[in-house]
Amino acid sequence: MRATRASRTKGPLAIVTPMTPEKTRANQAKEHQAEVALEVRTQLGEGPVWDERSQRLYFVDIVNQRVHTFWPATGEHRRFDVDRPVGAVVLRDDGGLVLAAHDTFFVAEHDGDALEPFGDFRADGELVRFNDGKVDPRGRFLAGTMAHAEDAWLGSLYMLEQDGKVTVVLEEVGVSNGLAWSADETTFFYIDTKRNSVDAFDLDPETGAVSNRRIVAEFSDGSPDGMAIDAEGCLWVACWGGHRVERIDPADGSRLEVVRVPATNVTSVAFGGPLLDDLYITTARQGLSEAQLAQEPHAGDLFVTRPGVSGPPPHRFKTTQGVSA
Repeated sequence: MRATRASRTKGPLAIVTPMTPEKTRANQAKEHQAEVALEVRTQLGEGPVWDERSQRLYFVDIVNQRVHTFWPATGEHRRFDVDRPVGAVVLRDDGGLVLAAHDTFFVAEHDGDALEPFGDFRADGELVRFNDGKVDPRGRFLAGTMAHAEDAWLGSLYMLEQDGKVTVVLEEVGVSNGLAWSADETTFFYIDTKRNSVDAFDLDPETGAVSNRRIVAEFSDGSPDGMAIDAEGCLWVACWGGHRVERIDPADGSRLEVVRVPATNVTSVAFGGPLLDDLYITTARQGLSEAQLAQEPHAGDLFVTRPGVSGPPPHRFKTTQGVSA
């Protein structure tokens, strides 16, 4: 199946506006320290998503091809294998999960049972794989790809709709990563890690099409990776190679707060907990030398901090195909 196009906005060709300097308000930034929530040693931990109904956190290990489930209240931890690189896992409104894995989409029960393809879309798996994704406020699953050769701009951002239809939202993407939406559904925030920036777009919430790309904030110390939005509309951005998560005001790109993480490669974040005021942070061992790993025994673990602000519950994928799990 070939995806249709919702937008002709392309990666390296898009016009952007000047950014706010990275160090804006850096001296006034409030600091937090992340603590280990789960010793899991993922090779490439990514994509945390909190299930407020069952009070558990899902996240993936892309390289080891697994989905992890963690119940913070009890410390219980389970995992299931997907047998292909799994870039993202999201919740369904009727129960169970949707996965973006390697080059296509899958549905499964919450424990990985009944794993099966959803729809007939396939990306070119010889060139790219899925890397990150989230559900938008209208219940559509946006997931992006990246080239196996990370120096290429071969990725795309796709939108999976309830009937299995797939639409291209963005083309010529380097490394598709963090996604977030403003509460009023007028702005879409997006990270292509190869650009070293957080970008914003005007959003048509009815169609999912985006336009008017501009830069919210740029990075020089580490690269932006996964992202979450809080109840005040600020962005929490994981910094690959930066030992930290930054809270950014999208109005002017100011760095308001920083979470220090005892791991170099910080990959993504998600709000969770009973009050959605715990910030869970995934990390990776990938890209570190043996010497670095010896210095960072918790690289690849799951971390948590309580930053003093909460986040919205995650959006859930809505299906009209009668999938049940």
